Amino acid sequence: MAKVAPDDTIDEILDYIALCDLMIACSAEPTTYAEATGTYDLADVAMASGDFAIANDTSGRKITMAAKSAVTIDHSGAATHIALCKSGDSTLRYVTTCTSQALTAGGTVDFPAWKINVTDPS
Repeated sequence: MAKVAPDDTIDEILDYIALCDLMIACSAEPTTYAEATGTYDLADVAMASGDFAIANDTSGRKITMAAKSAVTIDHSGAATHIALCKSGDSTLRYVTTCTSQALTAGGTVDFPAWKINVTDPS
């Protein structure tokens, strides 16, 4: 028997992420909203619905986050993770690693466009 997850099912996961309103460069892997927005926060930028694009991918579905340029760095440290959060309900919704980059308070950092893939079941 084949395994099937219709696009609408997978999109529920991606829609949840698309409700995020903050993208944050973190100095370590946050496990809570408080860690992402406080303890490990180096630089953060507001996100809006137009910053997320859900589409087909070769192996399932994907959500692509828009690039953000010249984001003010609030705290110095090495950025090792990116977190997506929703401030309205104080939830940490997604965390990924990034290439370690030294950030200096008062400077700026660019977030390139990036994506999350959810593969079709096999």
